[in-house]
Amino acid sequence: MLRILISVAEQSADEHAAGLIRAFHSSHPEAEFVGLAGPRMRAAGCLCLEDLTTRASMLTGVVERVPAALATVSRVDRFLSRNAVDAAVLVDSGTLHLPMARRCKARGLPVLYFIAPQTWASRPWRNRALRERVDRLAAILPFEETYFRQRGIPATYVGHPLFDRLASEPHDAERVARLRGDAMPVVALLPGSRRTVVREVLPGQLDVAREVVRRFRSARILLAAANPGAAEVAREVIAGRPDAPPIQFETEHRSDVLRAADLVLVASGTATLEVAYHHTPMIVMYNARLARWAYPLLRGWMIQTEVFSLPNILAGRRIVPEFMPYYANTSEITMSALELLSSASLRDRMRGELADLMQPIVRTGACAAAAGQLAALLAEHPRQGRGDRVIGSRHKVW
Repeated sequence: MLRILISVAEQSADEHAAGLIRAFHSSHPEAEFVGLAGPRMRAAGCLCLEDLTTRASMLTGVVERVPAALATVSRVDRFLSRNAVDAAVLVDSGTLHLPMARRCKARGLPVLYFIAPQTWASRPWRNRALRERVDRLAAILPFEETYFRQRGIPATYVGHPLFDRLASEPHDAERVARLRGDAMPVVALLPGSRRTVVREVLPGQLDVAREVVRRFRSARILLAAANPGAAEVAREVIAGRPDAPPIQFETEHRSDVLRAADLVLVASGTATLEVAYHHTPMIVMYNARLARWAYPLLRGWMIQTEVFSLPNILAGRRIVPEFMPYYANTSEITMSALELLSSASLRDRMRGELADLMQPIVRTGACAAAAGQLAALLAEHPRQGRGDRVIGSRHKVW
């Protein structure tokens, strides 16, 4: 029987890993998946050693949380020392998974990395670790295959798993019409999926929304919460803002919210691709707590790109306004929002540019293609007593 170690640290990765598990089981029903799993992976049949998805922010690049990530790596290493495993699948979250990949390779396991660290944007030195510790990389952005292969990393573009979900979501024209009503304009707020991000981004979005309502008396502000935790934090932030405009919460039917909106204020991240998928004009915002002092020090050394939001990175130019990784105040963001909302031609031009950008990118089947990469990896590395000896240091995980 095949046994696959699989690991995620975030809710979105849990969804994508569950898709990979289901796709792999369709051709290998006897395979057993076990590892760091969220609820969707468990529902797909994965055995859970630990669930990190409810506290993802603890393990995703925050320096003070590195010891917690390393403790988790040690726990996984102990599991590998006692159990025969055929391969490892590591999904996103480089702070956790690059050390874990080292331990997997030390025990002779072939490693598939699904959703690679974005070394093309920052921390390019991680490419060395990827090259040494990863046997196959399933890339989710079209330019990543060439980027990683040029650096000696065996990458294959499989598509972005987000598009599988978006393609399966029903569209309700009547609901879109109800969301719009007689409002003009409709502005949607997407403040992020993590609690910390909502606390950092939503206050600025509320500042902009307040000015929109002052300028356009018939404006409607919708807030699309990514999950119950994000909704809870958003309600707390709004409750502490007596100057906040009226907000209509939408916890479901997010696609219809994005179709109804004239403009979206969106936190940086995968959600920007979701907005771009619907060709909806957007302004990307991010106001990281540490960026005000760290960014000037890291710019040019750690950070590699001139633009930061995914639509602009994919386009190779600035097609949507972005204000990140921090902003001192929201005056420029407000000016940009009011300009877009005052000009149908500007919004139409942005819709056209987003449509041109997304048309060659949108493809479904990413999780199935990643499962195919896993099958190929196992064919290349049949079990030969893996897991019974350590190659290299057990303690130096970096």
